[in-house]
Amino acid sequence: MTKNLIAGLDIGTSWVRLVVCEQKNGDSTPQILALIKKPSRGLRRGYVVNPEEATETIREVLAEAERTTKIKIRKVILGVSGVSLESKISEGGILLSRPDSEVNETDISRAIEASEANLTDTNNKQILHKIPLSFKLDGEKVLGQPEGLRGTKLEVRTLFITCSSQHLKGAVKVVEDAGGIIDDMVAAPLAASLVVLTKVQKMAGCVLVNIGSQTTSIAVFEESLPLSLQVFSIGSTDITNDIALGFKIPLEEAEKIKKGEGEPLGTKKKLDEIIEARLSDIFEFIEMHLKKLGRNGLLPAGLVITGGGSSVPNIEELSKSYFKLPARTASSAIAMNSKSQIRDSSWSVAYGLCSYHTNEDSDGFFGNKIFMGARAGLWRWLKEFLP
Repeated sequence: MTKNLIAGLDIGTSWVRLVVCEQKNGDSTPQILALIKKPSRGLRRGYVVNPEEATETIREVLAEAERTTKIKIRKVILGVSGVSLESKISEGGILLSRPDSEVNETDISRAIEASEANLTDTNNKQILHKIPLSFKLDGEKVLGQPEGLRGTKLEVRTLFITCSSQHLKGAVKVVEDAGGIIDDMVAAPLAASLVVLTKVQKMAGCVLVNIGSQTTSIAVFEESLPLSLQVFSIGSTDITNDIALGFKIPLEEAEKIKKGEGEPLGTKKKLDEIIEARLSDIFEFIEMHLKKLGRNGLLPAGLVITGGGSSVPNIEELSKSYFKLPARTASSAIAMNSKSQIRDSSWSVAYGLCSYHTNEDSDGFFGNKIFMGARAGLWRWLKEFLP
């Protein structure tokens, strides 16, 4: 790979997508060189169940990208997804030991380590991101970063994004076995947020909903920071299956009907009822999670819907009716951010992976030195099983 070449790899349950971009000096938007998409094999609900099949698919994707760009592609930024992806918030604090009592980067890192030590249920899980949400100094809330302030005790509230160690190892191994080299890893919902959410939406409060084939992931934002991330074991394939059963038709035909590309052999009313019933199941999971956070009905920017399931007809209106909040699909946002090179929001994760190194919004929860410290720990873990 050349110095300014970036490749974002999204290994989904139904499709593997690779976006290859070139970052030119002075241009804030990466220029897309290739969009590669192939049917997934060997995955279930976002994690690898057949390594040989998954490896072969990724090998084919990399080879096609090289044919398209005429450039050898090995390094990729991997989007981490699947049902084991989740987030937890933990708090911790330290006493400042410097003679001048001034908070520095080391103190902030120590406070985050203290919050990590208070995490529970972390067996067989790996931390992907450590995102400080808020600080207190001597019991008083700090507006912004505490570095340079003086006090006695520093406390931090940290969001930890984790996934199953087993699932992460499986994803990393198939990429390496396919000839790829993982340059970085990002939780898929956070990568997608960089290209489908605006600063205003993140500040006001919104939830990014990615409806995949077998899973639905959500990322909740407020005051420009992610508050929560969760994945549910339900997706758009469940809608396809219901249509196939309801009309007694092949799955291929049911998939077209779901996307509004065909007409069912029955009444439109019956089709609407089938789709609405399954979407209501998905919405119920989201609503329950928002209630746990105390944010249901309280996110002014509402829902932004992405992923393959966002193509279901009337999904915006159904979402507005269910949540009593604004709702829109992300297709227009990703088209604008990619300068109309991408119009399908199912590419949001792969393109977001290419964008996060250069996206200024990522500085708040990706680009800081605290995140780099977490990344270093992740690499030490990976080296234990990579050749």
